[in-house]
Amino acid sequence: MAEILEKEEAEGRPEDTVESKTGAEVSADIVEDPDAQAGDVELESVETEPISGSTVIVRKRKIYRRPLFLIVASVILILGLIFGIRYWLYARSHESTDDAFIDGHVVQISPKIAGYVAKVYVTDNQPVNEGDLIAEIDARDYETRLQQAQAALDAGLARLREARTGIELTRANTRASTQQASAVVEQARSGVAAQRAAAAAERTRISQAGAGVSTAQANLQQSRAQVTAAEAEAARASADVARYQELFQRDEISRQRLDQAIAASQTANAQLDAARGRVAAAAAQVNEARAAETTAAENARRAQAQIGGAQAGVNEALGRLAQANTAPQQVAVSEAQAETAGASIEQLRAAVEEAQLELSYTKIYAPETGRVTRKAVEEGALVQVGQPLMAIVSGEVWVTANFKESQIGRLQPNQPVEIVVDAYPGKIFKGHVDSIQAGTGARFSLIPPENATGNYVKVVQRVPVKIVFDEPPNSQFLLAPGMSVEPEVKVK
Repeated sequence: MAEILEKEEAEGRPEDTVESKTGAEVSADIVEDPDAQAGDVELESVETEPISGSTVIVRKRKIYRRPLFLIVASVILILGLIFGIRYWLYARSHESTDDAFIDGHVVQISPKIAGYVAKVYVTDNQPVNEGDLIAEIDARDYETRLQQAQAALDAGLARLREARTGIELTRANTRASTQQASAVVEQARSGVAAQRAAAAAERTRISQAGAGVSTAQANLQQSRAQVTAAEAEAARASADVARYQELFQRDEISRQRLDQAIAASQTANAQLDAARGRVAAAAAQVNEARAAETTAAENARRAQAQIGGAQAGVNEALGRLAQANTAPQQVAVSEAQAETAGASIEQLRAAVEEAQLELSYTKIYAPETGRVTRKAVEEGALVQVGQPLMAIVSGEVWVTANFKESQIGRLQPNQPVEIVVDAYPGKIFKGHVDSIQAGTGARFSLIPPENATGNYVKVVQRVPVKIVFDEPPNSQFLLAPGMSVEPEVKVK
């Protein structure tokens, strides 16, 4: 009976091992295998037959040795390899980033003139077409300015007529001035001739005074030479006196000889004094001659100055004559003044046109088709030139994607792009790379980083890439500047 049961159990459980042992054998097996673990061997059931005393033991195999587990694990591994290789191949041929946004033309509406807002014709998010009237500024002040400019233009036209009338008057005045200036020129030239004659006489006196100075200087030199000779003679006589006195004291000469030497010395000194007097007299003559020469030179300069004055009078008369002879030029000046008045007319007409233009600026029109956003103006508000009133967002949009600098090397213009907008996760937009900015975003920030100072920490930079849509987006998908997108660029 036990053998039949073992056979049936073995046929019904091909994966298990079925053994039939007695209770003593089971105990012996447990004792013989003390290292057996609960996970390795499980006793599913132990049945004892009361007649034969045999026990049926069923052992399970380890789970990782079962064929089903091996098959499932192999399938999962193969699928993992397939998907891993596909992802690796996809990653090699695509570049993506989540730092990307919708961008577009945002036209800021600002007034060109200051004033109070009289009317606002649009509201927030309202679609407008190019040329639509969107706001109006109070035009009364600018209408007044236009009237003032028109009045100034009329006054300029009157001045032009006056300038044209003055041309004939200028011609008559210049003819009379020419005749009077000619008479004055002749009189002035006569005065110049008289002054030149006087100057010539003074120059002659200068020459004579110069000759006197030369003579006096020669006499002075001669007197100085005589002084030198007298000094030498006086020195010799004084030396003789000194020698004769020594000889007299030794009784080698007589008293008479000594007195003769003393008398000769006194005579030499007297002659020296006389020579020095003659030098002083000669010097005084030189000074007197030089003073005469200086006086003559001063008179000559005065006469020359008078010639200059007379010549200046001639020149002045000639200037008046030349001025009188400029009758054609004066007429031309009058004509030029008339032309200037005519030019001022053009300037005044330009002022009128400017006033008309400023008046036209009181009406503000939409510069292009789009939607009104950021409306910040109300009726009655005082606005200034350049003050933001509202913005118009056009329908033309694109994507600005900030790729890492390590990704830029694989990007090229015209590469296809799949664009997923966060607002429409189920929709894929098609586009292509348009251009890559020549510089990182940080370089064009308000305060660019200065890496040459302080400690440097390398940070991966991002470069803006412009991606345009292949087709204009459907109107049911609103794409507005600032919306987040995730582009995927196919680089291979």
